Amino acid sequence: MTVKSLLPLIAATFVCGGSVLVEARQPKHPVAVVKPKVSQPVQPKWKLFTAPDGRFTILMPGNPSRNTESQKTYMGEITLEIFAAQPPKQEVAYIVAYNDFPYSYGQMADPQAVLNNARDMALKTTKSNLISQRNIRSYNNHPGKEIEYINSGGKITKSRMYVAEGRLYQVMAITTKKQQKTLAKTINGYLNSFHVVLKK
Repeated sequence: MTVKSLLPLIAATFVCGGSVLVEARQPKHPVAVVKPKVSQPVQPKWKLFTAPDGRFTILMPGNPSRNTESQKTYMGEITLEIFAAQPPKQEVAYIVAYNDFPYSYGQMADPQAVLNNARDMALKTTKSNLISQRNIRSYNNHPGKEIEYINSGGKITKSRMYVAEGRLYQVMAITTKKQQKTLAKTINGYLNSFHVVLKK
């Protein structure tokens, strides 16, 4: 696999890296007697998102934005589909990306080799260090891999990748060390909600 065939990972870092995050602090000695109203972070409404082609479902915080790119690779032209949601006032991005392999490659490729290549490319393109990894399976038994890694800027990505019916899915949550502690349950719930829908 080439760098171009794994652009969802690169795009994912841009989603997080492009946002400006400001932390508000209360003054130590308030001068006003009336306490100012502090705006609480808006809690996004999580809802079930179904892919336009009906091939996967996942819980997302609101409607994700969609980005489609075509890349030329040694296997031929590959279309990348990226769905991303970033709740307001939270240092986190939720991303689902996938690409279909040409039929002949999808039939021949070893799923574990595809997953290992995707892992290696994720670490290389984001210049990250691997924290943990484990082999997993989707609820309908497709092979997968869960990896967690951190880049030099301190951004932590938890990703689950699956190979299913000639397609590589990447389900990611990218956040900061600080937010990861408070969002750990939410991120796991998000990752657990992903389901591959089998072709009829």
